[in-house]
Amino acid sequence: MRIAVVAESFLPRVNGVSNTVRQVVARLGAQGRECIVIAPDFCLDDHVEGVPVVRMKSLQLPGVPDVDVAFGRAAPIAGILDDFGACVVHLASPFILGARAQSAAESLGIPTVAVFQTDVAGFARHYRLGPLTGIADAMIGRIHRRATMTLAPSRSSADYLHGLGVRRIRSWGRGVDLRLFRPDARCVHLRERLGGGLPLVGYVGRLAPEKRIEALLPLAHRTDIRLVIIGDGPEQAFLRRAMPHAVFLGHLSGPALASAMASLDVLVAPGELETFCQVIQEAMASGVPVVAPGVGGPLDLIEHGRDGLLYPPGDHLALVAAVEQLVGSRALRLRIADAGLERVSLRSWDALTDELVGHYEHVCRVNARVGRASVAAAA
Repeated sequence: MRIAVVAESFLPRVNGVSNTVRQVVARLGAQGRECIVIAPDFCLDDHVEGVPVVRMKSLQLPGVPDVDVAFGRAAPIAGILDDFGACVVHLASPFILGARAQSAAESLGIPTVAVFQTDVAGFARHYRLGPLTGIADAMIGRIHRRATMTLAPSRSSADYLHGLGVRRIRSWGRGVDLRLFRPDARCVHLRERLGGGLPLVGYVGRLAPEKRIEALLPLAHRTDIRLVIIGDGPEQAFLRRAMPHAVFLGHLSGPALASAMASLDVLVAPGELETFCQVIQEAMASGVPVVAPGVGGPLDLIEHGRDGLLYPPGDHLALVAAVEQLVGSRALRLRIADAGLERVSLRSWDALTDELVGHYEHVCRVNARVGRASVAAAA
């Protein structure tokens, strides 16, 4: 099976879409499946994880940092798919590039699997791009209605898509690298360096407005905990000024990220536009209890009081209270951490990639049946 992955965003951008694509193509390659990635030309790398990458001309979206919009036309993309001999096209968070690739795939009779990952309309509202909200909903609905199959990461995402008239929806979450993120990556020396014995409460992710990191401001000024911020992004300078007592570690990856994650006592994921929220799974795999808003992706990842704590969206006092509850009880932290670790223990990227391949195989069978029926009707 030859798989063409069309990524609306890709490395070196660091986000959920690019990370998911990287993890998936690496494992597809390890299984001996031939892959190609079509992505924006933010950089010129032509191979990632041993997989060829075709870069399409792109521009950065005005007013929205770290977001590239690729403008590849359908005809050249069709040529790429045809030359590659694609059996299925995986549309990763499809929008503009994904829509063109979908048209290209349709022209060749290739089935498409559209993976919903980004709440584009929610982003438009957050960045006060009001007129684009309705346009985004219309485009997202059209893309996913046309797809052979849509994969939704959470119930809230599936409900949103269903409201746009999308019907061929199946569930597909995200895997977690259980070899990298694990409790024994915890480092006593790092904990001492960061907190000097204080409990460590952390945030891990992009430093961007939609992540609602300002919700952590009440924690940043406390003297009984140490706030640790891991990541970088357009809000870094503002947050450093607003949180002078917090520790900023910048962007980390690989073992350094795993060690920092496992060394936390509590992770807070305050974003309210998350269709999934991968960092929650990574914290659970690291043995770290999580606090998150009860909206979007976290609702599918956390059972409140069992393997994490949820608070009402926008209620920053409840966020602080949840953190205090965990910091104040080692027994509660351990109980929730153990339950979280159990929850993600079967969600490796290998397992989730196998599940994804099953979806690929299904749409190929459906496409073959439709093709045979069309030939019979024409005869």
